[in-house]
Amino acid sequence: MARSHRRRATTRAGTAALAAMLAVVLAAGGAAASDTLPWTGDSAVGANQPYQHGYSVTDLLRWNPADDAHAELLRAKVPLQKRNAANAATQRDPALPAATQQLTLAGDYGNAFFESHPYTNEFSQYLFSYWQYADFYGSWHGMPTEGVPTSYYDPTKDWREKWFEFGMLNLPNPGYTNAAHANGVRSLGCLFFSDNDRGDQTYNELLVRDADGGFPVAAKLIQTAKFYGFDGYFINQEARVAPADIPAYKEFLRQLRAGGLYVQWYDSIDNSTGAISYQNEFNAVNGPFVRDAKLGDVSDSIFLNYWWNRTKLTNSKSYAAGLGLDSRKSVFAGVEAGQYQFNQPYNLDDNLDANGAPMNAIATLGADFVSSDYANKTDDAAQRDVFDRERRWWTGSSAGTTTPEGTWKGISKYVAERSVIGGTTFATSFNTGHGLSTWTKGRLSNQQEWGNINLQDIPVTWQWWVDAAGTPLSADFDYGPAYTPASRFSYQKIGAYNGGSSLVLSGNLDSDNTVRLYKTDLRINKRSTLDLTYNKPSASDDSELRLGLVLASDPERRVGLGSGSLRDQAGPVGSATMSTAKVIQLPLTGSGRHTTGWTTRSADLSAYAGQKVAALGLVVAAGARPIPGYQVNLGALALRDGTNHTPAAPQDLRITELLPATGELFLSWKRSAYDKVRRYDVYLDDTYLGGAYDDVYYVKRFTATSGTIKLVAVGPDGSESPAASTSFNLSTAPSKAQAAAKPDGTLTATWTPPASGQPITLKVTSLDTAHPYTKEVEVPGTSSTTTLTGVPVNGDGYLLTLRSGTGTVTGVRGTFADTEISPYPASAVAINGNTFTFSRPTLPDWHTLTILEDGQAKSFTTTYGSGAKPYIIRGRTTRAAETVTMSGAASKVVAILEDYAGNKATTVLRGN
Repeated sequence: MARSHRRRATTRAGTAALAAMLAVVLAAGGAAASDTLPWTGDSAVGANQPYQHGYSVTDLLRWNPADDAHAELLRAKVPLQKRNAANAATQRDPALPAATQQLTLAGDYGNAFFESHPYTNEFSQYLFSYWQYADFYGSWHGMPTEGVPTSYYDPTKDWREKWFEFGMLNLPNPGYTNAAHANGVRSLGCLFFSDNDRGDQTYNELLVRDADGGFPVAAKLIQTAKFYGFDGYFINQEARVAPADIPAYKEFLRQLRAGGLYVQWYDSIDNSTGAISYQNEFNAVNGPFVRDAKLGDVSDSIFLNYWWNRTKLTNSKSYAAGLGLDSRKSVFAGVEAGQYQFNQPYNLDDNLDANGAPMNAIATLGADFVSSDYANKTDDAAQRDVFDRERRWWTGSSAGTTTPEGTWKGISKYVAERSVIGGTTFATSFNTGHGLSTWTKGRLSNQQEWGNINLQDIPVTWQWWVDAAGTPLSADFDYGPAYTPASRFSYQKIGAYNGGSSLVLSGNLDSDNTVRLYKTDLRINKRSTLDLTYNKPSASDDSELRLGLVLASDPERRVGLGSGSLRDQAGPVGSATMSTAKVIQLPLTGSGRHTTGWTTRSADLSAYAGQKVAALGLVVAAGARPIPGYQVNLGALALRDGTNHTPAAPQDLRITELLPATGELFLSWKRSAYDKVRRYDVYLDDTYLGGAYDDVYYVKRFTATSGTIKLVAVGPDGSESPAASTSFNLSTAPSKAQAAAKPDGTLTATWTPPASGQPITLKVTSLDTAHPYTKEVEVPGTSSTTTLTGVPVNGDGYLLTLRSGTGTVTGVRGTFADTEISPYPASAVAINGNTFTFSRPTLPDWHTLTILEDGQAKSFTTTYGSGAKPYIIRGRTTRAAETVTMSGAASKVVAILEDYAGNKATTVLRGN
């Protein structure tokens, strides 16, 4: 499992030792994954773009969100949505148990170490699109700890040449957490320990107790999860645990669960000996890390190592049952997606019982391989292949046809689709979460590409479920004229109605096509309507669009497989349990005519008041003769209940930072509850800038000199609020502002004053509230420079704002000069005779620790066998290497601590 900051895990056979962990590229025949390199050009990271970082235990214990200038912009705020009760009759395969859970542990947008952003302006970022088959999502890649200079990462060098620290804690991307929660999926952070991958960070640090017997680290992990809005942790303990520590480790896990968090344990540790021991099944060796005979429930579930077989999985189910556990929720059969991809040595059919039902839950590691090791992963024109690869992984077929490609049958063969679509309203614009452009109500509102999973609509439940007596229409997401579809398509590229994509159906229409789109649990009342916005660029014909409903009161009526029925096209070939259901068809009169743009038609549902809709779809009714070159794009679908759900105009919209020098904008506003507002959309005049369900937003490449920022709230039925607005005009502000802080405690600012001649107010504020600092001065309106004295010299970030009279406030960010460093405390080293054991400094800012004995530097081995260094290097020296024996009992021992800025402090540990 141990992937650390590499993209490839080493699999284990039986209980073999941890061999060549993270060492080399895959064996011949495997595709080598790579880091996601920093984006360049217009997609390059903004100068002050918020990004996540990793945490060591010392970082975590020191963590205070108020001290992190980016913390508020990295919180997930969508609450976890409740999933609908299982309805087997409307599943792809009604015989598939809905209780079988699935965990996907994978990279989020990618694996760029300093660029874990909730959104950015890049279409070819990978976005997960199959939430309907997942119950848990964990972001899986290493993150450098806070303060590591980005210059330390050279992507051209071998991965062993990353000479900086990765945290033992990896937080889930907040954009992914928001998308997961919107789909009823829980989001997990990851804790990882091994003997090689995290330097001197070890599990022992987790188990330190306070005076009351509790675990401060567990308390911090609970606080972190609640603040950042995620749901629990995946614990990847792949270093030996001392037998005496096992009870305390279990108590630590129990404290996490008592704090309301979900905890999954990895199949790696022998409960008796603490040794690394991959069981590949659930048994008495690893079972006590889930349910202990004395302590009770220790964790919620276990991720089984990969080398299982039918016997081991059968035994796992039996052992779980003996403990009173549901193996479909507590025992996850691991699949190494990233390494073996579509050529798996494991067969998930081995997890099926005699009745063809899964015995245990399923977990996958590295399903983002569909993009991450694809040679053209950053090429916008090649994203069509990424989409096909992902569809194949989850459904078995790249094109969503009935026949799986090769031996891989797809996760959907084993895991029933889920849905959160309920209540009396529903709206979608078929947005996948990224685009090559943006459209607003059919109008091109931004020509730039983007990637923002916060804007992803609930995914289409089935990709694809199309029933036709003749040739079925093909389905695809249309991203507009700049998009390159797969070669099997020949449709006219239109783009979206709202957002970045629409759903296009195209091909030879020679029979009625019934397209099942969404699994639902929607209630109809006397005023309910169903609205479809579509664009038909193909010629007028005698076809007809009909909205399709499957009612919960009659989902299992068996009818012929022609017009008016739904059949799972991606289901098991020859399956006798293939779901068919009566489809109520609601004609949209005149919908066979060519349109010159988007049009909306509405169907009255009052005749079905009191009923529940179990599935929503569309019937494309054929004409009297085959219609070649048929095309219709679906731009929006909305169920409305006759009640006004339009949100009120947002309140307290503010420009919190406008940074012209770096082209960045920070916004804030007052956020309404999620049941009232699904997202907020941000515009510059009529140009779309982005959106999320949040109360803060960051915009990069912001170069406007004047205009109006508008904010629109979008309700659960797709309705839009009146816009809140705030204006800016840089002609009223000092321009070309620059600032430089010096080691003497001065900060000099320069600017060009505006023509108004009004007094200029300058204010410098520390961005780290752990070291609060604010200073404000006013200078004459004709001034173009000033020097502030007495500013900090601790290396903290600051914001300098400038305002002329009552004009627009602008700013520039920078860092104070760094001249401060605390010495390495003598109490941090344990001395036993001539043996010195050094502990990691608890300071937030340090890089190396040099140990001199009589002026000669001691040598310390590094991780990954990368050679010895004449100092302890943060994150790359192992715990074992930090114990050294001095050559002479009377020698002088000195510790020299150096920080990232090059400051040094000396501590004499022995001698004069």
